[in-house]
Amino acid sequence: MRKNEKEASPWRKAIGPGLLWAGAAIGVSHLVQSTRAGADYGFGLVGVVLLAHAFKFPFFEFGPRYAASTGQSLLHGYQRMGRWALWLFFGLSLLTMFSVVAAVTAVTAGILARVAGSDLPLEHWMLAIWLFSSVLVVWGKYGLIDKTVKAIVLALSVSAVAALVGALLHPAPAAAPGGSFGWTGADLAFLVAFVGWMPSAIDISVWHSAWTLAREEQTGYRPKLRESLADFHVGYWGTALMALVFLGLGAVVMHGSGQEFSPNGTAFAGQLIDLFTGGLGAWAYPVIALAALATMLSTALTCLDAYPRVMPLATRLLFPKVDAWVSPRGLELSWLALLVAGSWVLTHFFMTSMRFMVDLATTLSFLTAPVLGFLNLKAVQAEEVPLENRPSRGLVAFSWLSLAVLGLASLLYIAWWLTA
Repeated sequence: MRKNEKEASPWRKAIGPGLLWAGAAIGVSHLVQSTRAGADYGFGLVGVVLLAHAFKFPFFEFGPRYAASTGQSLLHGYQRMGRWALWLFFGLSLLTMFSVVAAVTAVTAGILARVAGSDLPLEHWMLAIWLFSSVLVVWGKYGLIDKTVKAIVLALSVSAVAALVGALLHPAPAAAPGGSFGWTGADLAFLVAFVGWMPSAIDISVWHSAWTLAREEQTGYRPKLRESLADFHVGYWGTALMALVFLGLGAVVMHGSGQEFSPNGTAFAGQLIDLFTGGLGAWAYPVIALAALATMLSTALTCLDAYPRVMPLATRLLFPKVDAWVSPRGLELSWLALLVAGSWVLTHFFMTSMRFMVDLATTLSFLTAPVLGFLNLKAVQAEEVPLENRPSRGLVAFSWLSLAVLGLASLLYIAWWLTA
């Protein structure tokens, strides 16, 4: 632990995991899905953004609450429920993690290729991003990731807000103030994909609990519950604000323009930047380019840090004898290699378009949300959590209401999909 970390105030030592959470969340859901929502429906889906944040709030809050209260990650809470719960998380993560990383990296690569003005295949840019992020994860560990993402989130916030202010002051002539949701098959499919990662997938709550413990190890300070929750609130409601900012940009600059987003990653990035620049003026190009790159690089980086952080722990909890075969560090590197390799295979052989990859990942997250939300609720009410640190009766009641809403929405979507 460095000297400046020792001298920092308790509140400053606690700040970090919430911003990492924000860095992971503010990505495809914001830059792609929120902008698409604004472009297609104007401000018509603002209520959906707010409701998604409200109904998912308890299950994300339970991540730092459990870690700060017990000194362990949510995975230990799943284990105490029974091996079935841990196996369920493990299986769902295997089901979704390759599509998540492939989707995030495809969007990042498209934007990077556009900004660089390169004709290299998108897959080559994706490999470069995976290599760069992997080096940062392996070499820098938590400390470097923490500092890098904090800087990125700050740059993103300033750039995106500046762009929205410019758009409101100089709206595009073709822009329309409102939107209409038609409840067609295409509308419903987009709504499911939109909500799936708004503000993010529920499994990021496990990442948050792991980052809380990593921050504690880095600073040597175990934050009080109120400090960890304050850090969480900064990140969580910051993502809500950024979702509205990107939706507003799409609505003000793109809605009514008559253009449709391309499913190709590089073409999409070009449309995004060109439309913003055309609506705001040439001055906006570096601002939009910086905001877009910052958004997606932070998400790609946090994903490649988080999965090799939580999956090795899940592996050791499920297979205690694995430590006799490989060191903890070796297991982390093995999972990182598997993550990159699996994402590449999915991209190389099965990715028909960037939009397909994004919608696949977000839809899977939508369907798994009530399951993971239930696990988080049970974990935070367990006996290892001190009574005074457990959620209030009001929050528990709201959690059950949220589970009912998320579960019913998933069942309705499955029924619609089977009969469509």
